[in-house]
Amino acid sequence: MLNIKIIIGSTRPNRFSEHAGAWIYEIAKARTDMEVEVLDLRDYPMPFYNEPISPSYIMGEYPNPEVNNWAKKIAEADGFIIVAPEYNRGPSAVLKNSLDSISKEWKYKAITFVGYGSVGGGRSIEQLRLNSVELWMTPTRNAVHIFEPWTLVDEKNNLKAGVLDHYEGSAIGALDNLVFLATALQEARAKISTGK
Repeated sequence: MLNIKIIIGSTRPNRFSEHAGAWIYEIAKARTDMEVEVLDLRDYPMPFYNEPISPSYIMGEYPNPEVNNWAKKIAEADGFIIVAPEYNRGPSAVLKNSLDSISKEWKYKAITFVGYGSVGGGRSIEQLRLNSVELWMTPTRNAVHIFEPWTLVDEKNNLKAGVLDHYEGSAIGALDNLVFLATALQEARAKISTGK
């Protein structure tokens, strides 16, 4: 059973990521090949990365306790689903900061994305794929791209009924891809840790 963390990549009031995160959580939770947990960046108020040395050189605990809390959660995981908004053709600052603040905990793990925005979060996801490769993760080819999310909620920011249903096929494809990669990487990490 894979340990998969869903990362909510926005902390703004009335964020769409809450809806997208709850939706992908229900789809992932129904599977028998993974256990899922939602990690909301609101619950991990890390400072913006401003340390004198790179996280990749830190072999023990990180200097900031909030960063340490985040690192411990990320270390538990075999893979990740990032719910990614697109701001000005890229990911949110708080999401990028959550990647930059730690290092070894991401290594040799799989990652996929649920993006949203005017072009389905495509430009944000493209940048996050590059970031994840630099952090030694393996991104899936498939992802979920939710277009024009502001049209999917009512005036009280409630998700309209059934508006995400036609994205379910994309979600299944991305999760299947994530499981394949996460399983292979889990086995590889086990071999590395035992030296076999």
